[in-house]
Amino acid sequence: MDFRSKIALAPLLLSGVLLLDSMAVGADTLTLEGAVSAAVASNPGLAAIQARADALAAIPSQLETLPDPQLMVNLVNIPLDNPSFTQEGMTQLQLGISQMLPYPGKLALRGQAAAQEAQAAGSEVDERRLQLKRDTKIVWWNLFFLDRALEINDRNREILNQFVTVAETRYEVGQGLQQDVLLAQLELSQLDNQDIHLQRLRESEVARLNALLDRPAAQSIQLPTQVDEPLPELSAIADLHQRAQSTRPYLQAQGYRTKAARTRIDLAKKDYYPDFKLGAVYGLRGGSNPDGSSRSDFATLQFSMNLPIFTATKQDRAVDQRTSEWLRQKYSLHDRRNAVASEVNRAITDFRNRANQVALFKKQILPQARQTVDSMLAGYQVSKVDFLNLVRSQTKLYNYESEYWKALSAANQALAQLAAAVGKESIYE
Repeated sequence: MDFRSKIALAPLLLSGVLLLDSMAVGADTLTLEGAVSAAVASNPGLAAIQARADALAAIPSQLETLPDPQLMVNLVNIPLDNPSFTQEGMTQLQLGISQMLPYPGKLALRGQAAAQEAQAAGSEVDERRLQLKRDTKIVWWNLFFLDRALEINDRNREILNQFVTVAETRYEVGQGLQQDVLLAQLELSQLDNQDIHLQRLRESEVARLNALLDRPAAQSIQLPTQVDEPLPELSAIADLHQRAQSTRPYLQAQGYRTKAARTRIDLAKKDYYPDFKLGAVYGLRGGSNPDGSSRSDFATLQFSMNLPIFTATKQDRAVDQRTSEWLRQKYSLHDRRNAVASEVNRAITDFRNRANQVALFKKQILPQARQTVDSMLAGYQVSKVDFLNLVRSQTKLYNYESEYWKALSAANQALAQLAAAVGKESIYE
């Protein structure tokens, strides 16, 4: 290929945005939706807190149930000088049963507090699921950006190889300088160094995503090469905040804990009243009375209760303790509401800033950078632009293209964070 032919190829390599290949998503291609579904189905951390929630859900019915009754078997008044069941009239074989009866309302309050704790655990599962989906989306978009950066790096390597060829050809025919050849080779070496850096980052993100999906860390991941680039419009900020306060599982869990703490205050107040114990005993007697008649059996009824008389040092202190615990949970709920509001605001700000960057790159910076490269190349062909400026313009275009995909990925990550902050998988649910 002669010098003119090589120069003619360069504009074709530099013109416009190179559209991504229209490739069908293969069976081994991990889409964003597929990654999220796989994480929810297999993540061990989510399974662990789900098991904890299931365990807590089994507690309320246990606490609402009466204590097990007690069976008694007694041998009473056995004479020691001549052990006999029939010698003495008061010797008995007693069979009895007793039942503890907590003061009315105690069992219901214990079950209610446990049920509220179980509901809090269920909300924590929902919160962890949202966090898992958010984290999976963030890592997936990081990986998508790195793939685009590597793709752009490869594309620019091809272009700089053409530059090297052009510089060498011009140098051979006496129209160029040796320093142009060295400069082009230096830029190629920098691209190789950048490729090593990007590959290292990609391996790290692959390991992170595989951990979320409960897969071997080194298992390869292939992502789609195309995504929907247009970014959605956000709902009104006030609506997003209102939804977050009403639907965020993080707040719901703390709300249930606050209710449970309030229920325990009522339960502590119930301890001012006694618990009861009822029992019945049947005494079997053997032998005969002096007149020859059979001895009658005995029946005994039992009733007992505790006497809560040390209220100043026991019940009063218990109520104070439960009240302080309730206040702690109440203040924690208020603090979490403020944190969620801040989280929503931060995600909205991040998304809007990134969305503005995406629009700026797509509508202004990238078209202008491509026009600059085309103009520089045309000027270089007629020796009106030096080689250094040509290479610099191409390097800037490479950086701008990478920044565009970085901004797009960051905008989608901000959307994932906003959805999790609101308490939904999507802000449009």
